[in-house]
Amino acid sequence: MWARLEPLLPSEQGGMGRPRLDNRPIVEAILWKHRTGAPWRDLPESFGPWNTVFTRFNRWNRSGVWQRVLEALRGEADCEWVMVDGTVIRAHQHAAGAKGGPTSKGLAARAAVSRPKST
Repeated sequence: MWARLEPLLPSEQGGMGRPRLDNRPIVEAILWKHRTGAPWRDLPESFGPWNTVFTRFNRWNRSGVWQRVLEALRGEADCEWVMVDGTVIRAHQHAAGAKGGPTSKGLAARAAVSRPKST
């Protein structure tokens, strides 16, 4: 898979300054971050400095590298094993109608006020 992905990424040959890190651990770190949902600062040290990974991801995102990668690999997708499972759906804690949210008493009072009186 890396042989297919590597030519789609920008060259590791930089201009002036410090030599760039290899693209492969950067891509592995980006995939790990998005797979786990962890913050950038929680990247394991084995991937290198988190700020380097974030900066490269952000730069590639702005320059359209990820869009080109997705377009190039889209035709090769093997959907034989794809399955969407919606059995566990979690709502944000504020969506549960906890303290401060609308109550049935408040809704009933509002409905009574808006109803016209019959004579």
